[in-house]
Amino acid sequence: MANIGEFQWQPTASRETLVARAQILADIRLFFAERGVLEVETPILSTAAATAPHLHSLTAFYQGPCFPKGQQLFLHTSPEHGMKRLLAAGSGSIYQIARVFRNGEAGQRHNPEFSLLEWYRLGFDHLALMEEVDALLTLLLATSEGEYLTYQEVFFHYLALDVFTVTTCLLGQIAQSYGLQIYTAAGESQRQMYLDFLMTTIVEPQLGHERPCFIYDYPIAEAQLAQIRPATKSSPVPVAERFEVYVKGMELANGYHELRDFSEQCQRFKADLACRKQLGLAEVPIDEYLLAALDQGLPDCAGVALGIDRLLMLRLGSTHIEEVLAFPIDRI
Repeated sequence: MANIGEFQWQPTASRETLVARAQILADIRLFFAERGVLEVETPILSTAAATAPHLHSLTAFYQGPCFPKGQQLFLHTSPEHGMKRLLAAGSGSIYQIARVFRNGEAGQRHNPEFSLLEWYRLGFDHLALMEEVDALLTLLLATSEGEYLTYQEVFFHYLALDVFTVTTCLLGQIAQSYGLQIYTAAGESQRQMYLDFLMTTIVEPQLGHERPCFIYDYPIAEAQLAQIRPATKSSPVPVAERFEVYVKGMELANGYHELRDFSEQCQRFKADLACRKQLGLAEVPIDEYLLAALDQGLPDCAGVALGIDRLLMLRLGSTHIEEVLAFPIDRI
């Protein structure tokens, strides 16, 4: 056993930071109370895991009543599935302040366990929800009205690229010119990898320095849990009705006009599992409870997840997430 005196038991956040965290949580609760949005709690543990290839769930093992032979459980990466089950059951608009967990994520802006604000608004699409996120940021960060750009516009502005017509070959050449190592996947996965690299390394650091920047209408390969808007005469490319929010070069929130189609969601889960297999990742169980809720009927709604720790970093001008956490991963 190590010398007990060597343990760094003290918090990394100051008392002033703990007070600021408490205040920001109180402000959030007041914001939603004034709008009649109900606060809820859903379980952290689940028999299903996140299927998206870029998300890695932490696991736990339970043995006792209900599972006498033992059951592997997954700590949720977001409360989304449980909240959608409540929506399908008739909860109305809801929000949750949850502790969530993501394996393998630690760094200047990441801790494996962090706080997430997630909310769902009935009758909203992604455009209406962006306006509400903008109002919340004005309250919490005293920001000016946000800037709104489509995914196509932001790539054209910062890289002079039309993401819907540029060839995958040219995208790869540009990505490699900015430092991307050779990527071996094929097809749409390869194209999306190039776009993700350019977004995170070239575009993202330049966003939201004067006011929040909202990016919306993503390629359908990035639809995840969002509805897809079909092509029209005025907009000849189908797009995913999702958005992301950036403040001072930091991704802060991710939202969707939520997919309601049970069959389409089932197909996307299966596509995720196929992609995970191709990448050599572990197969994970999909959420049958969520699919059953979607089969019952999810009301038309939009939802968004917003990182509270990053929000606090912006409010206090912190440069490392450890400054706003009581005990980060290396002190637990």
